[in-house]
Amino acid sequence: MNRVAPLPDPAASGSEGSRPQVTADIGRGVIRLLADLGIAALPELPLANGRRVDVIGLGRDGGIHVVEIKSSRADFMTDCKWPDYLEFAERFYFAVAVDFPLDLLPEDEGLILADRYGAELVRPARHRPLAAARRKAVTLRFARLAAQRLALPLLAPDAGLPLQPEPEDPSP
Repeated sequence: MNRVAPLPDPAASGSEGSRPQVTADIGRGVIRLLADLGIAALPELPLANGRRVDVIGLGRDGGIHVVEIKSSRADFMTDCKWPDYLEFAERFYFAVAVDFPLDLLPEDEGLILADRYGAELVRPARHRPLAAARRKAVTLRFARLAAQRLALPLLAPDAGLPLQPEPEDPSP
């Protein structure tokens, strides 16, 4: 397993400790871990319910892994959207820096400790099977956004490629 170092305090002055930088660093480590586990990952995927997950992964078996990044205690306490992601995830994880107060996090969800260089899976996520229609909808959303992001540099700046998937029927 990768060992991770404490990230700078988000309350500290300077850009290295800013909340967006801490979030980006954790996200980078998470995506590296998922790649090591054979899970293809994308940052910031919009869902059919209007929410946007921090990191989503697609396993070799087609399993949907969702990772919610929490950069600080304040981030966790003020942002209560994570339960809205559960209906789109077969496995759900929180990803935090090593100095995050772990007692705040629900014990029945997966846990990843991360920094910009890597991450460690501390607690596996429990499996929540998705209905076939929901899994297909999330997988298609993942694939379309990945393809759009891959093609973006090949298009003229004024091509008008949307970086968001089209709205879908939220019924599945």
